This record gives sequence, C-alpha cells and structure tokens, in this order.
Amino acid sequence: MSYEPPTPPAELPTDIVDTLNDYSPELLRHVASYTEELAEHREREERLAEKEEEDEIDERPDDLPEDVPLKATITIKEINGNRYYYWQWRDGDKIRSQYKGPVDSSG
Repeated sequence: MSYEPPTPPAELPTDIVDTLNDYSPELLRHVASYTEELAEHREREERLAEKEEEDEIDERPDDLPEDVPLKATITIKEINGNRYYYWQWRDGDKIRSQYKGPVDSSG
C-alpha cells in the first residue's frame, strides 16, 4: 500500500477533487456509496428509456402520426352532424386530440 494519495481520474473536475480532498474518511465513504448507487440508478434509467424507445418503434401502429404518443386512443367526435375519428391522449392535466379522419358511414 502506497503512502502517496491516489491520483484522481483526468475526467474528474478540479473543483470536485478539491472538495473531496477536504472530506473526512467517513464522509468520503458515504460519498463513494452514494455515487455508486447514483451511477447504477442512472444506468438503469438509461436502459429503461432505451427499451421504451425501442418498444415504441417496434409497436407503433402504421397509421399513428409521429407527433401522437403511442398511448393515444381513437375517439369519435360529432361535429355539425358529421362524425370524425380523433387520436386522443393525456398530456399532464390536459387532454390532447389530433384529427384522424371521417367515420365511414357506409360500414
């Protein structure tokens, strides 16, 4: 075991190195534990986001416009006696809609 302090990675910003150098061994162990857990959490979030994006690409219906989320459903609205299909989805507290096309009355 060396009596010299470890050399910080070149990717670590100087201000973080300076801050860590002022910490006690106990606090450094807490920081190490927290940063390891945080790194695992962020990696997991990235994997989930990538999987969600892949799933969305794989399962996206052909007639679903790019600006309409996958969770949208089709609803029918009647306007001036005519019936129309709309994509509809929740966006926070709001309900969003986008025109899809007329309901075929010959059906």
